Amino acid sequence: MEKPWYKHVVEGNPKEISIPEISLSQLFEQSVEKFENHTAITFENQSMTYGELDQKIKKLAGSLYRLGLEKGDRVAIMLPNCPQYSISYYAALRCGATIVQINPMYKSSELLHVLNDSKAKVLIVLDRLLPVVKSIADKTFISDIISVSFKKESAFSQLLQSGDTVVPDVPINAKEDVAVLQYTGGTTGRSKGAMLTHYNLVANTLQSAATALVKTRLGEEKVLTISPLFHVYGMTSAMNLTFYNGGNLILVASFDVEKVVKIIETQKPTAFPGVPTMYIALLNYYKTYKFDLSCLTTCSSGSAPLPVEVINRFNEVSGTSVAEGYGLSEASPVTHRNPISGLQKRGSIGIPLPNTDAKIVDIATGEEELAAGEVGELVISGPQIMKGYWGMPEETAQTIRNGWLFTGDLAMMDTDGFFYIVGRKKEMILASGYNVYPIEIEDVIYSHPKVLEAAVIGEPDEYRGETVRAIVVLKENEELSEKELIEFCRERLAAYKAPSIVTFVEELPKTAVGKILKRKLKELYTVKQ
Repeated sequence: MEKPWYKHVVEGNPKEISIPEISLSQLFEQSVEKFENHTAITFENQSMTYGELDQKIKKLAGSLYRLGLEKGDRVAIMLPNCPQYSISYYAALRCGATIVQINPMYKSSELLHVLNDSKAKVLIVLDRLLPVVKSIADKTFISDIISVSFKKESAFSQLLQSGDTVVPDVPINAKEDVAVLQYTGGTTGRSKGAMLTHYNLVANTLQSAATALVKTRLGEEKVLTISPLFHVYGMTSAMNLTFYNGGNLILVASFDVEKVVKIIETQKPTAFPGVPTMYIALLNYYKTYKFDLSCLTTCSSGSAPLPVEVINRFNEVSGTSVAEGYGLSEASPVTHRNPISGLQKRGSIGIPLPNTDAKIVDIATGEEELAAGEVGELVISGPQIMKGYWGMPEETAQTIRNGWLFTGDLAMMDTDGFFYIVGRKKEMILASGYNVYPIEIEDVIYSHPKVLEAAVIGEPDEYRGETVRAIVVLKENEELSEKELIEFCRERLAAYKAPSIVTFVEELPKTAVGKILKRKLKELYTVKQ
């Protein structure tokens, strides 16, 4: 059956591509052969070539092998963006191990859950995080803790110095062997480990590359990488994709807008896979310091919806076009993207990637496919869809049904085959019998010139069932009253959608990748009746 998005098949946006059944390590080795003398990583003004990176990976792999690491063992990586992350990642995979991604900001209870759930055997961790690790280490399965330091000798640097490059060839079944356990954010309870196979991740790397090929100069791109590599978006859309294309991964450990602007001015990156809060911060900084963004030719946004107003402003300032897309941990992560060449629709997540199918189904039944323009749950199938949740067969069966991944996101598709995220099923507000989607209200609030950030939640209301509350951060030195903002929304939205309550705050709670934590906001405000 022809899909409506097939009409947009142009160069850089094919229907299908060939995906080899190889490991991530093999994919990386192909790039080393092609781009051995090209710069692979730049970090804190120091660089290494693909050849140099490959030697470090092989040396660490040799050391891990001598420590007793075997195929299928789990290696947890708890590092910010740095060369040691990439070295650890590919070294462990070379040994046939499975990577366990760990947020360096985890507290002891969160860390304990992931380590014990995964039964990780080795932990590679930044030295300043050792106190948190040591407080729970004796309650885990960890046998080796390898510390990383940016300034002094460490267990990691010693393993690099002592390692030889001999590691026996480990046979990998690309479609069955799990390369990465990507733990979800845990917004609905304990986080779950999405089992991403080598094939899943190779597929998503090649799918992403195919959609950007029209603007990609192989071996020449410089990718500004602030999105955390421990997050699935940074791992695939920055690291794996950059290495596949032979590009230069410019690593930034944490987001500091002044530091990032300096990097843009001095190193002239050509690509930026960012998240909404980064785009907002750069635009806010641009108001006082007019820096040059013209070096950026390919910009994308992930992790959370990017307000249309932010896209419009960034496009004006940079002269490029931010291609919004969509993904989730369970899909390695990218499933949709606005075409880089051809038709784009702002506010849309675009069309499915090559080899990917998507549809909108009835929320109640999960079976009936809805027509264009109707809102339902977004479901997806493709080679990037996870094997399942680690040790959770029941949750896997609920999420993957007949080969379709049920995302939990409300969406609609237009007649051109472009998809639009309306919100999360669990975030939908039912006010006076009407379905209210927070993202629609947030887009309106973001269009107010005095607003920096906004989030909309529903809270219990005896009369309406639920009422709409907006939590808003104003731009620096701006003033705006609750009444003024509510009136602004009522002029642009149906009465039942406009916020009844506006709360102004200094900042919004966010995840490590800048996604606004609405769960936290609900905890803060829905109890205050």
